[in-house]
Amino acid sequence: MLTANADAQENTLKLSVKDAVKFAVERNLDVKTELYNPAQAEADIRKNRAIYETHLTADTSYNQSTTYSPSLGGGVDQKEFNFTPGAYKLLPTGGTVNLSFDNSYKKNSVATTLGSYWESMLNLSLSQPLLKNFGRDSTELNIKVAELSKDASVKRFKTKLLTVVAQVNSEYFLLHSLKEDLVSKRTSLELAQRILKETEARVKAGVLPAMEILNAQFGVSSREKDTIDAEKAVKDQEDILRVLLQLDGSAEIIPTDAPNRTEYTLNEDDAIKKALSGRPELDDLKFQLTSSEIQTRVLKGRTLPDLSLTSSVGLMGLGDTYGRDFERLGSTDYPIWSVGLKLDYPLGNQSAENDFRKSKLRTEQIRTQLEALNSSLASEVRTAIRAVTSSYKQLDVADRGRAYAEERLKAYLKKSEVGLATNKDVLDVENDLSTARTNQIKAQVAYTNALSQYWKSTGELLDREGIKVNSSQADNLYNKSR
Repeated sequence: MLTANADAQENTLKLSVKDAVKFAVERNLDVKTELYNPAQAEADIRKNRAIYETHLTADTSYNQSTTYSPSLGGGVDQKEFNFTPGAYKLLPTGGTVNLSFDNSYKKNSVATTLGSYWESMLNLSLSQPLLKNFGRDSTELNIKVAELSKDASVKRFKTKLLTVVAQVNSEYFLLHSLKEDLVSKRTSLELAQRILKETEARVKAGVLPAMEILNAQFGVSSREKDTIDAEKAVKDQEDILRVLLQLDGSAEIIPTDAPNRTEYTLNEDDAIKKALSGRPELDDLKFQLTSSEIQTRVLKGRTLPDLSLTSSVGLMGLGDTYGRDFERLGSTDYPIWSVGLKLDYPLGNQSAENDFRKSKLRTEQIRTQLEALNSSLASEVRTAIRAVTSSYKQLDVADRGRAYAEERLKAYLKKSEVGLATNKDVLDVENDLSTARTNQIKAQVAYTNALSQYWKSTGELLDREGIKVNSSQADNLYNKSR
């Protein structure tokens, strides 16, 4: 069960980045939506595997007629009843085997050797393509395509999950930075209010001119606006995170994890190898390529002539009663069999030929897309490495900038106490410190986000978060749909 520390009295929700990721994996609506695709693909697999199900058949009919016979000089009444149960099944070779048991009862109104009689035939037949549509590849084409489609959709689900987890990291630490910035803005406001109070006292004592109050008041007003803007940004970001994690309520979200400042040694060649073996987009295209290659191979076979072998073997029975009819049938004294070939080939065969060519072109297109994606991912990894290196160096610059701004403010506050600096000077220097604090916060978050994007580019992000992706999640969703 996922939990996050909540304080009902303070109406706050303390949230770690690990819990945020888990909430997103379990609740994010985009992730849930994507999971339906492999579940639907499982339904397609089951549907296409049904081609091997045995089909039971039953035909029955009753016919009655009265016809005029010139030789008899009158009408002839005829009655016929037919009942034929049977079964047929598709074979992996593409052939169809059929078993049928024909039963018919016939009755004439005129005197004949058998005025009424039963006739039965037990028949086993086989129709087998020898060229076009021959073999397991052709027979199970839709099954294999559906299986590869499911594998590809699982990889697309993993890609979506990878994107969402990276987004969660980014939005989480953005909220952290906005809250830190709000603290900075409130600190600046408190200092401006203190300066205003001191200025009012010094003006009243006649130490400073009255116009200094206006400068101090302007400093307070501008920082009040900055604080209001910062509060709005925090609230907006909390709403973004609530939607992303599907969190209920309006409790204040408090990120408990600080941005990552650990230095990492990155090797470009190793990182590219990881990306080319771990990125789900590549696996997705590879499954598409395999599917297209199978279809191309099958469609090439369909350019061949449609030559089929037809054969059957059966037993006949006939008798004035059904028992006598069945007795002759069971004696096997009246066998029948047949064998033949059937050829169908359109002159030119342009339909099958162009289906094959189109599929072949599609296969080459996917191969080209795969090459392009390999190059693109390698470039993405190199860009991510440069971003990590650059943002880490920026941490030191931002730290030094804040330290310098703090010391400078201390110096100007001392100058202000002895009249060597105006309120405007102090507020300007304090504004520089506020900017330095903001830059430091942004640098920390930028480095953390750069690391997240690097792990996303190499395909490691989900493993680092302990997230495993397989088809069982989609299978569970499929089973629940019953």
